[in-house]
Amino acid sequence: MKFNQHESEDIKVDLTSMIDVVFQLLAFFVMTFKVVGMEADFNVRMPLASAQSGLEEMLPDIINVKLNSGPNGNISSVEANGSTFIAETVDEMFSKLTDFVESSVARAANPEDAKKMEVEFDIDFNLQYRYTVMGIEAISARKSPQGGVEKKLIEKIKFKDNSRRQ
Repeated sequence: MKFNQHESEDIKVDLTSMIDVVFQLLAFFVMTFKVVGMEADFNVRMPLASAQSGLEEMLPDIINVKLNSGPNGNISSVEANGSTFIAETVDEMFSKLTDFVESSVARAANPEDAKKMEVEFDIDFNLQYRYTVMGIEAISARKSPQGGVEKKLIEKIKFKDNSRRQ
């Protein structure tokens, strides 16, 4: 039996078109790729772990602040954890609130515990909005006489749902 031996032929594959397609895909993905920045930290409160885990987490201290309205939607008093602050001027009233919050933050032995503290606002329905803003400013930071922030106090703020009491 005789086998025909053919001389080996070189098989050539033209890769030019494949390289063109790869570069086009690369250019497409580079042009359409969007870099997403870091998401903001919204201090989302997740449910605590079950008690069976053996690790008990400390619940954050909550300072309850109630802004009471007087006639015409003006503020009449500010209450914080049962203490009532009444003053001749609105600025003095909120200054007393800032002092109260600052002393509450200072009582926390660990600075990390102070960061966990939060304020829950209970605001009368008829209160003018500007007093709510003033209350938020009063608990957020101690301001210097020049108007700048001297010391940060509370970052976590929530509002009590008063929609059912109307």
